[in-house]
Amino acid sequence: MARFALALLSCSWVKPVKWAFHHLLLGRQPRSRPHARPQALPSARCRLGHTQPGRGIGMAWLAQGSKPQLPPGPSRPRLCADLPCWAMGPPHGVCTPVSGRTERPRDQAQASEDTVLGTTGGRSWKEKIQNFFVRPQRSAPLKNRVALDICGGDLTQCLGDAGPQRSHHPPAPGRAAGRGPLALSSIGRHPHHGLPAHEPSLPESPPWRLRVRMCAPIGGLLAALAMAFGMTVAFAPVPRITWEHREVQLEKFHEPGIFNYSVLLLSEDKSTLYVGAREAVFALSALNVSEKQHEAYWKVSEDKKAKCAEKGKSRQTECLNYIRVLQPLSASALYVCGTNAFQPACDHLNLTSFQFLGRTEDGKGRCPFDPAQSYTSVMVDGELYSGTSYNFLGSEPIISRNSSHSPLRTEYAIPWLNEPSFVFADVIREHPDGMDSGDDRVYFFFTEVSVEYEFVFKLMIPRVARVCKGDQGGLRTLQKKWTSFLKARLICSRPESNLVFNVLQDIFVLRSPDLKEPVFYGVFTPQLNNVGLSAVCAYNLSTAEAVFSGGKYMQSATVEQSHTKWVRYNGAVPTPRPGACINREARAANFSSSLTLPDKTLQFIKDHPLMDGSVTPIDNRPRLIKSDVNYTQIVVDRTRALDGTVYDVMFVSTDRGALHKAISFEHEAHIIEETQLFPDFEPIQTLLLNSQQGKRFVYAGSSSGVVQAPVAFCGKHGSCEDCVLARDPYCAWSRAAEACVDLHRTDSPSRTLVQQMSGDTSVCPTSPLPFPPPGSSSLSCRGPGSASSPRSPWPASASGPDSSLPVALLPPFLSDQAQHVHALGTFHLFCQATGPADVHFVWEKNGRELETCVPTQTHGLHDGRTHVLSWLRDALQESAEYRCSVLSSAGNKTSRVRVTVMRHEATHQEQWTRELAAWRAVAGEHNRMMHSWRKAWESCDKDTF
Repeated sequence: MARFALALLSCSWVKPVKWAFHHLLLGRQPRSRPHARPQALPSARCRLGHTQPGRGIGMAWLAQGSKPQLPPGPSRPRLCADLPCWAMGPPHGVCTPVSGRTERPRDQAQASEDTVLGTTGGRSWKEKIQNFFVRPQRSAPLKNRVALDICGGDLTQCLGDAGPQRSHHPPAPGRAAGRGPLALSSIGRHPHHGLPAHEPSLPESPPWRLRVRMCAPIGGLLAALAMAFGMTVAFAPVPRITWEHREVQLEKFHEPGIFNYSVLLLSEDKSTLYVGAREAVFALSALNVSEKQHEAYWKVSEDKKAKCAEKGKSRQTECLNYIRVLQPLSASALYVCGTNAFQPACDHLNLTSFQFLGRTEDGKGRCPFDPAQSYTSVMVDGELYSGTSYNFLGSEPIISRNSSHSPLRTEYAIPWLNEPSFVFADVIREHPDGMDSGDDRVYFFFTEVSVEYEFVFKLMIPRVARVCKGDQGGLRTLQKKWTSFLKARLICSRPESNLVFNVLQDIFVLRSPDLKEPVFYGVFTPQLNNVGLSAVCAYNLSTAEAVFSGGKYMQSATVEQSHTKWVRYNGAVPTPRPGACINREARAANFSSSLTLPDKTLQFIKDHPLMDGSVTPIDNRPRLIKSDVNYTQIVVDRTRALDGTVYDVMFVSTDRGALHKAISFEHEAHIIEETQLFPDFEPIQTLLLNSQQGKRFVYAGSSSGVVQAPVAFCGKHGSCEDCVLARDPYCAWSRAAEACVDLHRTDSPSRTLVQQMSGDTSVCPTSPLPFPPPGSSSLSCRGPGSASSPRSPWPASASGPDSSLPVALLPPFLSDQAQHVHALGTFHLFCQATGPADVHFVWEKNGRELETCVPTQTHGLHDGRTHVLSWLRDALQESAEYRCSVLSSAGNKTSRVRVTVMRHEATHQEQWTRELAAWRAVAGEHNRMMHSWRKAWESCDKDTF
């Protein structure tokens, strides 16, 4: 896989794509460089391929450039540098090397990639390429040598094209590419073995060389694919504890017949939770969401449904009223907007009577038409700032302020907004002692298609945009348009591996009295997220403000044959500074409002809304990177541990209905626990944090309802060791209560509490009696035919077991014993618990109780509890899930683990199967592109050639 990735980087379209990912997404600035038409160079010729029956006229490719070049004229062949050129003949895609140089003998051209990269220049280039990808830490090396035939030649030749030009090697003669488009997705064995090239199976023995035949035009399409393959890396901070839905007590609200609970809002006193759903708004108790206080319905008339259905929309789903805006208007009213069957409308909801007042307003520009379209909004001093789509088709994005005296919106132009997906908006109040006294800022976060670069695929860029609350638009230029709109890139990457997360999912603004400035927490995913990676990055407000207030601008540089569309502007900047808020300095220069700004400043900001600088995360790295998960939403709570250290606790939801609680240490991220909020594994659409002291909850909304969860499940940790190992800043072990308690709810003095964020259990108090107590233990063998409980170490009491004694599983849990074993390899699993005298274990394998006898050891403790230890020895041929259930009259507990059987061959086969599926998709795209090229060529006048 690594060799495949190395080879892809050498193809002609990959280099500019790779360059853009380095410079655009990783925050490295593109340089302004002169662009001119390619001149004829006297070294080698690129000629058209021979026209044969059934084949179109060849298309010339410049190895020196990055894009396919049409022939310059009927009789003038394109000249190129001292590099081999390629002529491709559609529709079959036969690659023909054409060069004016003397080619090397065949045996020299078959040198291995290691030989080519052994040179001084090659070694440095090899390091750069290898650093571009991230390899799995525990992947077994392939036993079979794989040679990739890309761009019509060997990997050796392709690496020569990717590296320094001096170390380039021409293609070996006689190397023909695959015939027809089907060859692009075919894996065949080496032709010397005489096997068909379309053989899809992997070689077994002997170690044949695989050859993947591809033509140069799909290099650009495969660049992002190769990047995604390179990301298969073990970013796997595993949650220490996983709480199943049935194991925790969660409050849930669901109204029959109502779905899509996607908007949540807390009242100012944090006592009421308002929920916006499909055709309904609910008021719930913030302490217990299962208690409904009020409800109001806003349904669509049958006439509007019929008109919506006539436009091709679904009458049962799309032609309904999805509440999308739920903002506080005053102490007694909410401002509510809904899609209203693709006719967005807004109304006022009276909180006293909890009824709509019937003041229906046009919701165009405030609420999306389509419930599937992105949106965001924030109410600032009675004025709604929103980001959404302005038309039925969703083709006109807009960031607007809906005001009775000064409505503003963005310019309808690609440099301002290019297919954005709006995520979040919030207001940042200006400090009274700041430079811009009295003017607040509204920040918008979204992901849009890059305007800086243009490729075969759409490159997504996360953005942060800022407008000023005091903006009134321009007098002549930018009338009723923002004069303070600026946007910049958000960088979230892993610098040491060039791993880029360029799709923004959610933003949370963390404010706290002990913070000097707000901190933005963002959830990101890669654009091609076929490996399930997610990241959390944090940004200081001052970093964004520095880019907007003092950074350089970018300007359009539309140049032929260039992927770079925008470059840094190095010219003179008008005064006052374009995009700046009206501050003291501007007022001192007699610019009292944006209406008095000169046209030169306004025209500049109209043409230069994009900043050249990037907003980089704190410490230049993500706070959390997690594999095999897609994060959707985030909220962050700031809490103080027992030792006085302040931690930012991240609550991140997934598209599988789970909630991860994590903290970031100096050199690692720790996922404290995973809680399954929704039993049906449905995506969590929204998260809301209630950080009121002593009553901290997280609310989650999905399609089926709203769930309320506490910020910590301290009481479920049954021992001091378990409580300390959780490394949860909310939890501490109470010596007096002999229980794990919530640090912010307990009345115990701090000297009686035990908390160690390093996880050092040596601080836990030791039992006054030895464990287990001597003379009170027994050993039994449990199986399906055994008694209901093991032999008790003491005489049975007349009153039976004490059911008041709690049942608790003790670490290490089965989930902590996850392991990979070889086929038929022996392994052990352990399970221990405490409870009343009748406590016993039941072992299950793949949902069925084990028929073998499992040893169980029982100890009587001094406090009346019984300690039970059981261990299982087994061997597997196939991967299996094991469950250890502790049963008693006081309750039941279950722990589970999956034991995976390692098979190198099967693992590689599965990897290649996934990769082949991706290659087939790319080949389909190539076929469509070739078909369009063929039509273009056939439409040309053949007499001109």
